[in-house]
Amino acid sequence: MELRQVAPNVYACLQPDWGLGLSNSGFVNRGGGLIVDTFWDLPRTRTMIELYATVSQEPARRLVNTHHNGDHCWGNQLLRDAEIIGHRLCAEAMMKDLKPETLQAMARSPDLAPELRSFAEALLEFDFDGIELTPPTTLIEDRLDLDLDGRPAEILYVGPAHTAGDVIVHLPEERVVFGGDVLFISCTPIGWEGTFSRWLEALDQIIGLEPEVVVPGHGPVCGVEEVRELKRYFEYVIAESKPLFEAELSALEAAKRIDLGPYADWAEPERLIFNVERAYRELRGDQWDAPVNAVGLLSQASELRRHRETSRA
Repeated sequence: MELRQVAPNVYACLQPDWGLGLSNSGFVNRGGGLIVDTFWDLPRTRTMIELYATVSQEPARRLVNTHHNGDHCWGNQLLRDAEIIGHRLCAEAMMKDLKPETLQAMARSPDLAPELRSFAEALLEFDFDGIELTPPTTLIEDRLDLDLDGRPAEILYVGPAHTAGDVIVHLPEERVVFGGDVLFISCTPIGWEGTFSRWLEALDQIIGLEPEVVVPGHGPVCGVEEVRELKRYFEYVIAESKPLFEAELSALEAAKRIDLGPYADWAEPERLIFNVERAYRELRGDQWDAPVNAVGLLSQASELRRHRETSRA
């Protein structure tokens, strides 16, 4: 875990993207302190808070959750004295979504199907014990503008993209954007409820803000060119998926046929199945908030990874 200053009084807490659940956070050391996202478990969140304490003597006054996935909010209880801000749909989903105890049981289960074993082994990197879900209580709809000792901070709703309740944090004077999981950089994106069209609009919105520094939910700190590259990835997957859908191939068979080209070196390229499946859902006309079969798609991602490894061999 690394604390990096990205602008005066603005910091990113970065975790190397070794895979599932290793997300980024942010800290603005003004206006009593503003943290952007916590981490997936309490030990990692404690380490994050300790790093922020090296640049600020006071506990943060505010916390923003960019969305409801656990790797961005399950450490919230360690900041329960702060004002916790998020979108209304983020707060709702946080209490309905997968629970920490479910993942803990999966990580320790000896009876999982073989195709889920790699997923369960990745979970062993985390400690989900003792987590008490602590959702946002200051709820927004379209935006919330904060004054941090005379410097503005804009919390902007950009969902439903990665999830229903996606927000980004924009610091216009510092020209910094914290993008949450609207942004996966140098690693394959994965989405839940939402639409590609809205996700592409969110990326255009970030590009339009003209930030000098972008802190993604996953991956390294970057600039707007990397945001454009993520947009090109989505456009490529959408274009490649359509004729395969029309040929009545399954999403998995389509994913096996798609040549990832320049995106093949991104981390966890097998997540492609999630993006092809989203394209298929949209081509079928499914509702944007239709349930996603996460377990089934994780199983298919394992099969896709094995297929690509065999093909390279």
